[in-house]
Amino acid sequence: MTAPQPLTEAMMNEPPRTARPKPLSIGPGPAVLAFDVGGTDMKAAIVDRRGRLLESVRVPTPLDGERTGARVVEAAAALAAELGQRHPGVRPAAAGLLVPGHVDEKRGVGVFAENLGWRDFPFRERAELSLGVPVGFGHDVRGAGVAEHRLGAARGFDDVLVVTIGTGIAAAVFVDGALRTGGGLAGEIGHDRVAEGPICACGGRGCLEAVASAAAIARRYTQRTGTAVSGAREVLERRRDGDLDAAETWDGALNALALGLSHSVALLAPQAIVIGGGLAEAGEELLRPLRERLDGILTFHRRPLIVKASIGADAGLYGSALAAREVVGAAGAPAGALA
Repeated sequence: MTAPQPLTEAMMNEPPRTARPKPLSIGPGPAVLAFDVGGTDMKAAIVDRRGRLLESVRVPTPLDGERTGARVVEAAAALAAELGQRHPGVRPAAAGLLVPGHVDEKRGVGVFAENLGWRDFPFRERAELSLGVPVGFGHDVRGAGVAEHRLGAARGFDDVLVVTIGTGIAAAVFVDGALRTGGGLAGEIGHDRVAEGPICACGGRGCLEAVASAAAIARRYTQRTGTAVSGAREVLERRRDGDLDAAETWDGALNALALGLSHSVALLAPQAIVIGGGLAEAGEELLRPLRERLDGILTFHRRPLIVKASIGADAGLYGSALAAREVVGAAGAPAGALA
């Protein structure tokens, strides 16, 4: 056996080497398009047969009241054409489309989205007509949750909640390793009542989403102070600078989140709660006090791990691509679709 080489001074002074992370992949299969519609932005991506996002683009969600659903489909078709022009060798066999609100995956219908304006909009049917390929349709948070469960921070847990906190609040619920949809209504924890007010966009009072979403944090600070802010990030920055109104707004949101999550813990006893969405970018400034507050509420209950989602802002795109793959497998893909 060869003796190990002694460390030289030059070697000891070398900067540490870190392994380059592998690009995230959903695995081999047909090329697909992925669309993830949010309350503020709409994202699109093209995924190759290795399962890697070749390119993604982001545009403002085309808000137009009751016509928003139709405008979303029009935007998806335009983005698909744009991506197709830049990647002419990739011919997608299917597309995935994720949208927020109450979603009926079986019928392919966006039942209701209080923040976006549509009711009973036939997304899958309209998208298939516009895109010319089969469309896997689903809920934005459940889709992102599937991606986290298969590829990210929720992987390895049978009983887990993947909670997205952004414009709204919702959760993907996994029980015994399976996604629970409840007819499109499971995981609507953003409309769990946690306070006496304010009025929520759904018509309820004191909903978690109306108190603790990123949008609500900014809105409540503005209402409290009369000072407009760009978002929850600015409220957190003001809190760091000693702004007492920002601190009270932030702490109120954390208290509401802990109370809302305690209800889910008592009901489902998850092994872990994975936090994603824009508010999760606060990292441990959010997670550490959230753990402490939740621990203070629970008694004999299972204490779940509370961790940040690992895929990040593209979780919905990966979930959308997985939904597209479900409607057409590699074996049944049309000729040339694996390019």
